[in-house]
Amino acid sequence: ALTVRFLTKRFIGEYASNFESIYNKYLCLEGKQLNLEIYDPCSQLQKAKFSLTSELHWADGFVIVYDISDRSSFAYAKALIYRIREPQNSHCKRAMESAVLLVGNKQDLCHVREVGWEEGQKLALDNRCQFCELSAAEQCLEVEMMFNRIIKAILTNFRLKEKRRPSGSKSMAKLINNVFGKRRKSV
Repeated sequence: ALTVRFLTKRFIGEYASNFESIYNKYLCLEGKQLNLEIYDPCSQLQKAKFSLTSELHWADGFVIVYDISDRSSFAYAKALIYRIREPQNSHCKRAMESAVLLVGNKQDLCHVREVGWEEGQKLALDNRCQFCELSAAEQCLEVEMMFNRIIKAILTNFRLKEKRRPSGSKSMAKLINNVFGKRRKSV
């Protein structure tokens, strides 16, 4: 429902996807034209694939959503975060850790809340994630801001990665100079 809200600015009350979808959206953010690919997995827990193996290889960021009025969805979100952050996923050829945003949805149903704000915040802090709570039903602007927040975190990761990686020609020239370069003799 968050993805549909972000893409169309409409809320679908009884959103329950029985299949995986990949959506494309063109977006201008911070003066850059971006082409987003948003993977929306099957929302039915029993039908969803849990491994995320292929997604871990191509995704630059993750938005993990749970329902604040459903403790089992929080447990599932926690398991997904652990899967994303587990050390053996370092073989994903990622130089930097993926951006992850944990989202407690259905804030409008706080009268039937089963998961406290503090629990979501703690899970996010413990796993190096960003965190927010919102209502896809009532907060269109907050949903857009949430997606912009994760996109900005991804762009920041790209900038940091570029700063750390010297260009191929410069690093090769430096290596050649270190190996074959002239050395001054002290007199």
